[in-house]
Amino acid sequence: MRKALLDDLDEGFAELYGAYRGLVFSTALRLSGRWADAEDLTAEAFLRAYRGLAGYDRERIAELQPRAWVMTILMNVWRNCARAKSRKPPPDLRDEPIDGVDPGEDVEDTAVRHETGDELARMLGELPEEQRAAVVLRHVVDLPVSEIATVLKIPQGTVKSHVSRGLRRLRALGGAR
Repeated sequence: MRKALLDDLDEGFAELYGAYRGLVFSTALRLSGRWADAEDLTAEAFLRAYRGLAGYDRERIAELQPRAWVMTILMNVWRNCARAKSRKPPPDLRDEPIDGVDPGEDVEDTAVRHETGDELARMLGELPEEQRAAVVLRHVVDLPVSEIATVLKIPQGTVKSHVSRGLRRLRALGGAR
């Protein structure tokens, strides 16, 4: 992938996007808990990635760790959005359409998927930000601890601690249902 980025930025970026769009979106969905927010986070992360690559020299692109780099950008976008949302009042959601409905999906399958997804999103939303990020990156995205440490810019031991505490809290929240 780095070679493709070095040879032709536009084609290389298309390859990068194709390789990581599902990973970035699923991570964004678990972090934000809402389909529309995940779409926005994904789009913004890839936009920032493209702009960043356009300003990098060949040496920096050659040394790039694409997956960790894209996930770092996503985490930064998510944190910035969370900070911005905390400064303004929540919108009135009564008239908002249901996110993530596939019109071709069986009604029962949709209900089960939404119930499970909504419950997981709710429980993840109750975790402190650093635990939520660590748990999602480790158990949803399946990144190794070393890459999570790079993405979150914290020591590996701290990653392990955040994951452990986050999972313990999720178990407690799941048992409290």
